[in-house]
Amino acid sequence: MSNYARHAWKRLGKVNPLYLLALGVVGGVICLFALRANNEHMLQLRTQLYQTDQSNGDVQTALRNLQQYVVSHMNTNLSTGNSGVYPPIQLQGTYDRLVQARGAALQQQNSQIYTDAQHYCEQQNSVDFSGHNRVPCIEQYVQSHGVKLPTIQDSLYKFNFISPRWSPDLAGWSMLVSGLAFAWGLVLLVVRRLKK
Repeated sequence: MSNYARHAWKRLGKVNPLYLLALGVVGGVICLFALRANNEHMLQLRTQLYQTDQSNGDVQTALRNLQQYVVSHMNTNLSTGNSGVYPPIQLQGTYDRLVQARGAALQQQNSQIYTDAQHYCEQQNSVDFSGHNRVPCIEQYVQSHGVKLPTIQDSLYKFNFISPRWSPDLAGWSMLVSGLAFAWGLVLLVVRRLKK
């Protein structure tokens, strides 16, 4: 053991282990309150995101604020995990607006296809004035050129955010101090018992 290590051991060995254990308890309590505060702030940001989504506001900024907070603070996990069926963040307003926009586009495209079918079938059966032969032609054209509503990708309205196991905030530092104080206090208690 080097001189520096021996000197450090002597100085740290003089500390009362009960003080270290008390520091560990205080650090643990602070950590619990900080973890709770992290979770409550995440819930506020999530609520703001849902309100922004419903009012058709700036969803991207609210989503980015939530993501940045979750990925940099402990106890803020918004991930499906192994047991969840649905992602924790589903922007219903965004989804509804996408469905409406795609539905309007589909209606417009179907209207254009029907018009195109009429023109096509009139050219194919230009001498048929009764329309008897045109109806099956139009039906066949619409079926073969029909527009189907495309599926909306989940990535446009469903999100998972994973929080870190440790973060350099009040919760993380107090957890670290608490763990080190408990560990050092237990080591000192064991060493002192063995010396007796």
